[in-house]
Amino acid sequence: MKTSNKKLSSLNSQGLSRFARQLLSAWKQAGFVKTEDAVVVAVSGGADSTALLLGLDELVRAGKLSLTLLVAHLDHGLREDSKTDAATVKALASRLGYKSIIRRTDVKKEAVARNENLEQAARFARYDFLKAVATKQRARLIVTAHTLDDQAETVLLRLLRGSAAEGLSGMEAVRQLEPGSAIEIGRPLVSWARRSDVEDYCRSQQVKVCSDEMNQDEGFTRVRVRKQLLPLMQSFNNKIVDTLARTAGLLREDADALTVQAEQLLLAASKPTEAELNGNRRLDVKLMAVAPAAVRRRALRLWLERERGHLRRLEMVHLVAIDRLLTGTQTGRRAELPDGGQVTRKRGWLELNGLPTRKKS
Repeated sequence: MKTSNKKLSSLNSQGLSRFARQLLSAWKQAGFVKTEDAVVVAVSGGADSTALLLGLDELVRAGKLSLTLLVAHLDHGLREDSKTDAATVKALASRLGYKSIIRRTDVKKEAVARNENLEQAARFARYDFLKAVATKQRARLIVTAHTLDDQAETVLLRLLRGSAAEGLSGMEAVRQLEPGSAIEIGRPLVSWARRSDVEDYCRSQQVKVCSDEMNQDEGFTRVRVRKQLLPLMQSFNNKIVDTLARTAGLLREDADALTVQAEQLLLAASKPTEAELNGNRRLDVKLMAVAPAAVRRRALRLWLERERGHLRRLEMVHLVAIDRLLTGTQTGRRAELPDGGQVTRKRGWLELNGLPTRKKS
């Protein structure tokens, strides 16, 4: 797809804007695609995602990246004026010369159907939509506009839930959409961009952004963290956002090292059996039980993620319950999973049963 020659504002005489230069640096550091590949850009219409789209557009026009940008917007149907946001995103994409894919859903109904809270249901609906767009458009990369502030909030939310190092390491700059999927999720703003950066860039490009009043609703846990907890922490450390992000990065390095060991443990403890043909997935109890707790629980997490296809609603309490099955000699014990599946100890094996058939990407 060729882009339009129209520009919302011309580049300055020195070339790329500061925002675009930093975006390009982060793009290269993460190893994102640079060729004619299609890239799905998730755009809500807010400052973060609008700045991401404008920054990528600037890089494409300057010849720094050669990409086909596809603008994806999901209207969650949670506000009366949400259709206005969708129209704004569509108009901006058209003005820049990019194809847009707009869809509307009823997140409240999905939350009830899935027995999820509204925040979880909205997130799941968004990623399901982005996956569908990327699959149909044959795109290997989806980019979202999570910022350094989002990273800090995520770390605190997971800390409040009692996450281990994997959770406290925050959001990765790039990861697989799902285990075994060829599609990746990229977050090119997460390591450097503050909310003030994206807002300033949108103003410099003379682009108005949408405002979602739900971002001010302290009925949502993330909003309370943003508006109450982070300001309080900032009174102790005025660089708390950077500090939390840096801590997340250090924990990510530790988590990566543990994952390598967990992969090796999982390979040794897994053994193809006839039971697998009947839908049972098994791990050797003896091999799992003698491994260090940190490695063992990481292996269990990887096992569940691969077999379930996701980690939705899985919390530390579930991993702890499964880990307890490895101790003692009693057989027939079980641990329940949040989607109705069970892990059972039987004749020296941990067996995973009762999972729905998983669709492959």
